[in-house]
Amino acid sequence: MGEIAERYRRRAEAFERKVAAVAPDQWANQSPCVKWTARDVVEHIVTMHGVMLIPVFRKLEPADDPLSAFQEARAAIEDVLEDPVAALTESDTPGGRMTAEQHIDQVISDDLVLHGWDLARATGQDETIEPVDIERLWATAAAIPPDLMAKYRTPGAFGEGIEVYGAEVPVAPDAPLQDRLLALLGRQP
Repeated sequence: MGEIAERYRRRAEAFERKVAAVAPDQWANQSPCVKWTARDVVEHIVTMHGVMLIPVFRKLEPADDPLSAFQEARAAIEDVLEDPVAALTESDTPGGRMTAEQHIDQVISDDLVLHGWDLARATGQDETIEPVDIERLWATAAAIPPDLMAKYRTPGAFGEGIEVYGAEVPVAPDAPLQDRLLALLGRQP
């Protein structure tokens, strides 16, 4: 298993544990993403998994509940990452031309970390992000050029109803790196 597949698997396992821990009466809880409930967070993750399957000519089937939907989406992505032809299939993406595995790594794998925190916050679970993920996401986010970050913060810049990041939230310069990362990406740590 390659580094990208292993990183995805580790992050997907953590996200799945959070989904499985949501109580039935918590799915309507407000998430840190202003327009989303806890259920919406999981639906977004599942939808984005489906988007990653389009360039490799695969699709997701609807599932009855958030946990089953995520498990099916996860299995489909793991199948792509385990298939050398599918994983290395190139396509044009908003971030430029890249392989399916690169796109998965840059989009949904990172989303599992951030939206895992959102789901944990919405449902009263442990909000701790793995230090290795914090450092990786911090390096990526801190390297985003200001003009591109401004576009990420502009609602609708990537399509109707799409919001990537909220406005940066002020935190102390010596705040823990997890807090600084979340604040940079528009979340209240």
